[in-house]
Amino acid sequence: MDPHVDPQQTDDSTPAETTDPPRRRMTRQQTLTLISMASVNFSSMICYSILGPFFPNEALKKGASQTVIGLIFGCYAVCNLIGSLVFGKYIVQIGAKFMLVTGLFVSSGCTILFGLLDRVPAGSAFISLCFVIRSIDALGFAAAMTSSFSMTAKIFPNNVATVLGSLEIFTGLGLIMGPPVGGWFYQSFGYEVPFMLLGCFLLFMVPFNIYVLPSIEADPSKDSFFWLLTRVKIVLICYVIFTLSAGLGFLDATLSLYAIETFGLSTGYVGLIMLGLSLPYCLASPLIGCVTDKFPATRGWFMVTGGTATAVGFFLLGPIPILHIPNQLWLLVLMLGVIGFSLGMTAIPTFPEIITCAYDHGFEEGLSTLGMVSGLFGAVWSLGMFYGPVVGGLITQHMGFQWAATIQAGMALLAAFCLAVYYLCQRPQPQSVREDRNRETDERTPLLNE
Repeated sequence: MDPHVDPQQTDDSTPAETTDPPRRRMTRQQTLTLISMASVNFSSMICYSILGPFFPNEALKKGASQTVIGLIFGCYAVCNLIGSLVFGKYIVQIGAKFMLVTGLFVSSGCTILFGLLDRVPAGSAFISLCFVIRSIDALGFAAAMTSSFSMTAKIFPNNVATVLGSLEIFTGLGLIMGPPVGGWFYQSFGYEVPFMLLGCFLLFMVPFNIYVLPSIEADPSKDSFFWLLTRVKIVLICYVIFTLSAGLGFLDATLSLYAIETFGLSTGYVGLIMLGLSLPYCLASPLIGCVTDKFPATRGWFMVTGGTATAVGFFLLGPIPILHIPNQLWLLVLMLGVIGFSLGMTAIPTFPEIITCAYDHGFEEGLSTLGMVSGLFGAVWSLGMFYGPVVGGLITQHMGFQWAATIQAGMALLAAFCLAVYYLCQRPQPQSVREDRNRETDERTPLLNE
């Protein structure tokens, strides 16, 4: 019956519209990949986010200063940065599925070990083991997430933003559930139980992903990260990504202590406050992904608008001292909501926009290029996650939370301004020109390889 329906449709529609229905029907491989990626996003994020409500306060009891706490959060980001670059470059040689499953296994073991740190004596022993376990955990997380992004873009090439936006529901759920669940379990059962439960849950996801995850074969590419970074547009998008992750890392290391000291809240209530950040992000991401896939030209202005809104959120989070606005809990929660929503507006379009830019400049369409883009994304994100806790922690320690949040706002505003200037100044390139350049690149490649 289908062969008879399609010719009738071609009379009243374009060829592109005729191929839409088959693309919207997911294959078995796509469905299994979607389930697998959702499980990776959820389990990884819930294990990452449980630290926020209670670990900074617990680390203070063990003799760590605010600066050292920032470094503990920051070392995770540094190792994630290094791992993202290495795994992104060699994803084809290692194997995407093997990389993801191994990363999950390493992260599960490190999560369980981190739950045993309360038995370690306070001082240098506790701090050293925090650095070691967090560093190894970061490498596992980098392997899992680099592979996850690459495989998602490979299997859903025409709907990258939509699929990533949908998967961010599970990322948001992990971020949403982590702080309140971690805070409640910590209050009820102590330090060890949250890590043990979530580490075992992450371990359970390993055989599940071995079963459902498809294998992808690909050939390595001769392209490199440095070629990606020769494009102004990609550099500007990387700076946008950096400001987003720096802001989140800053909040991870400082928000709980600020809320406890300023408003006298318990760790359980701090976890609930963090819902104001993750819930809007979770709800906004699928819609933003769908819109930016249907209208790719809007991606840049989504990033600009989102960056501006992020700046406003950080300016009023403290709020900025020169405004002389008193600290109020409702304003803090409201601005966390603004930051969460704007994070979705800014972050979701960045990955497909970098991929499009790479392909437009002659990069081979395949898993190798997707791995490099994923590795670059993860590395820049990790760089921000290092800067946010470390530099944000130092500024908070010496100047206070309000000024530290103001500096984060200034960074986000600068990123939005630079990106807006670029999009206003650039000339739209005709599709035919891009196709001719890509064709020329393909014709030159065999000669260069020889």
